[in-house]
Amino acid sequence: MKDILWLIQNTLQVTFRKKKNIIMYLCLPLIGIFISLLVYAGNHQVVLHVGIVNQDKNEITSDTIEFLKSLENVEISKIEVEDVQENISSGKLDSVITFEKGYSESVLKGEPGHIEITSIKGAAITGYVKSYLHQYINNIATISFAAEGNQQTFEQMYKDYQQSNFKLSTQFLEDTTKNKNMTNQTIGFLIMIMLLSACSMSEIILLEKENRTYFRLLSTPINARKYLISNVIVNMIIMTIQVLITLTIMKNIFHIGINISFWEAAFVMFLFSLVAVGLSLVIISFSNSRSAASALQNLIITPTVMLSGCFWPVEVMPASLQKIADFLPQHWTLDTLTKLQEGNAFSGLLINFMILFAFALAFFLIAVYRFSRKNTTQNFV
Repeated sequence: MKDILWLIQNTLQVTFRKKKNIIMYLCLPLIGIFISLLVYAGNHQVVLHVGIVNQDKNEITSDTIEFLKSLENVEISKIEVEDVQENISSGKLDSVITFEKGYSESVLKGEPGHIEITSIKGAAITGYVKSYLHQYINNIATISFAAEGNQQTFEQMYKDYQQSNFKLSTQFLEDTTKNKNMTNQTIGFLIMIMLLSACSMSEIILLEKENRTYFRLLSTPINARKYLISNVIVNMIIMTIQVLITLTIMKNIFHIGINISFWEAAFVMFLFSLVAVGLSLVIISFSNSRSAASALQNLIITPTVMLSGCFWPVEVMPASLQKIADFLPQHWTLDTLTKLQEGNAFSGLLINFMILFAFALAFFLIAVYRFSRKNTTQNFV
């Protein structure tokens, strides 16, 4: 145990003696937070600019326009019919609503018509206004139908409708979508950095083999097993620090709500740390040089990080690629965090935890087997 502690202390001292390693291992994971803040920062509230052409000078038309003005996130401006195409094509207005002559009369007959909505931006823009406008027009048409053609009755019912004194109380719920997206992207970037860090730390094994330091160590009471265990522990220490720093800064400095317990998130990332170390050892076990390890690392880490949903939601990918994501530990890490954010009990995600542990165990077993079968240098196990 004393030899392992000495190896851990020596590796940490040698590693962090270089300032660039401090930046790489401890500061680089924070870049994910800044990227997320840049992507999701600011007010994404959309204001629709709607032009009104009123060719039907009538009380019902005027009231309809006033109703449109009362809608949230809608800015109304009155224009002339000859200016419609210019305002739409130039992008000054998102859409134009034209009340043609006869609009009021058609509503009174219970057959709304003589209204036209012009837009080149599609239903995504006009759908919001259409839904409210159609509901309002249908209400007036229903009043006309109930009046059964009696003008006096209609006017009284219409007046009561316009001056209705019922009260509607509203409560606003906090939209957590932005925080959830920011959390997923930050954790996704952290996952990539953890994988790169694990591979970089494991490459020390190949570096010390190349400069013969490894063989000099084995001439002491230190054996290959102790050397490998110390490398794994150093790896876990560094990644644990990365996780704690990232989660702490997210929560306490940038106030990004992860919507789950700090320690629950830390536990999930600790499980992934085991996966990252195991995968890095597999890469090293199949490499005979640092250049070969770097090439294999790029071949494995970059594609799997992209396919697992670390940079974008898995749902936007084709179905065939989504199936591949189910076989990647990064995807199961993000899936576990997402389910916790959705309110699933920590104890109800035992299968997810077992899958992550199984990935880690499988990688460690493969690495141990490969190291034990190598004949080019002294065995690790």
